[in-house]
Amino acid sequence: MIETYLSTGSAAENTILQSVSAHPDTQLLDAYSRAVVSAAERVSPAVAKIEVSQNAGQSRNGEPRERHGGGSGFVFTPDGLVLTNSHVVHDASRIELSLPDGRRFPAQLVGEDPGTDLAVLRIDGPQLSAAQLGDSQQLRVGQLAIAIGNPYGFQYTVTAGVVSALGRSLRSYSGRMIDDVIQTDASLNPGNSGGPLVSSSGEVIGVNTATIMGAQGLCFAIGINTAKFVASRLLQQGRIRRAYIGVEAQTVPLHRRIVRFYDLPRQSGVIVLGVASRSPAARADLREGDVIVGFSGQPIAGVDDLHRLLTDTQVGVKNRIIVLRRTERLELSIVPEESRD
Repeated sequence: MIETYLSTGSAAENTILQSVSAHPDTQLLDAYSRAVVSAAERVSPAVAKIEVSQNAGQSRNGEPRERHGGGSGFVFTPDGLVLTNSHVVHDASRIELSLPDGRRFPAQLVGEDPGTDLAVLRIDGPQLSAAQLGDSQQLRVGQLAIAIGNPYGFQYTVTAGVVSALGRSLRSYSGRMIDDVIQTDASLNPGNSGGPLVSSSGEVIGVNTATIMGAQGLCFAIGINTAKFVASRLLQQGRIRRAYIGVEAQTVPLHRRIVRFYDLPRQSGVIVLGVASRSPAARADLREGDVIVGFSGQPIAGVDDLHRLLTDTQVGVKNRIIVLRRTERLELSIVPEESRD
């Protein structure tokens, strides 16, 4: 009887093991693991650890002091161009970059754009692996997202999650809004900034940039299409040109009667708090107290709308600006200049 019981138990055990191995959840887990491993292995040779030194004034005895920091980045061309965040390398006196194969390089700043928190570096080395760039316009909410970087200096750390939302807006440290930001729950920590957010196919879909402090699973990456545009302009010109009109302003709600009377498409506008002398706004006769509700044929609901429209294509171009002055609706002509910020 004992032998029979043992034999029966063994057969049952085998049946259970076979059932578990054939369970669809197990197969999905295997496929998920394979996707993460494959994507990480494909991109990891291009992921860099960035170490930065900044001048921090002088000590009490007059000796120069340095402040040290760092982040992540990734090589995106075989000749050594590297994408990272602007806040990682801003005001750096020295930048060093190390790759997973152990090689270290001094890096030169090609250009940075604090408005989108992106920067391009250059290193000089043979046989560099470059990450393949994807298309952030093709992303779908729920698809796999893999973040690779160096949180707290731990080189080559991989976290995985999903694309939580698309089309978010995020304010950069310069104060401008970054549009078309990817929200993900792939865990990011200090040091991940500038590293790649990768799809299951191993293509870079974003540049990791920020987390919401105190929140869990709220992490953000700049879409790779934005990064491609900014990188191309930085390579051509060393900077991003933006238009400037010369007003100090803030977003304000509009009275319902004004909205109805003028049939305005938005419930808010931009009130002018001050006008810089000899600026495009001064020449256009914009005045303190005016409320901007339209620019270049587009409705303006707030300061961020105005920032979005003041691109390099508007520099030197005559535009129509719609304002409310007390209860009167006016159309003024304005020619934005290039921002010197």
